[in-house]
Amino acid sequence: MGLENLQKAAGSTHKTKRIGRGQGSGWGKTATKGGKGQTARKGYNEKRGFEGGQQPLQRRLPKVGFTSKFEKAYAINVEKNPSIKELKEITFESIQSVHKFASSIKKIKLIGKGASELKAKIKDENIITSGSK
Repeated sequence: MGLENLQKAAGSTHKTKRIGRGQGSGWGKTATKGGKGQTARKGYNEKRGFEGGQQPLQRRLPKVGFTSKFEKAYAINVEKNPSIKELKEITFESIQSVHKFASSIKKIKLIGKGASELKAKIKDENIITSGSK
């Protein structure tokens, strides 16, 4: 058997559909495009998610799953929670023992009068005061 004797398997190829070649071909007139309108025109390309002018599904549903890379720090007012001032060392764990907050919180900002005086006590880089960055 040589390369010159190779043949395609029976039924593996089909004749190309020649559209728009007159009524006798069976594919004339609208040439498989349906009726009139935007979709029948040459060069028409339906955009992904297009629903004929109806608000697309991806725009009807609410935005979900975005988390900002510029996450805002959780603010705790030292004036309203004076027990923070009394702590010897200020860490995440020590603040959590005095003030309840969600476990998802990664940064804390101490605000209010007396917050700037606590800078010396802070032992965690994720805790900042209102005066510092």
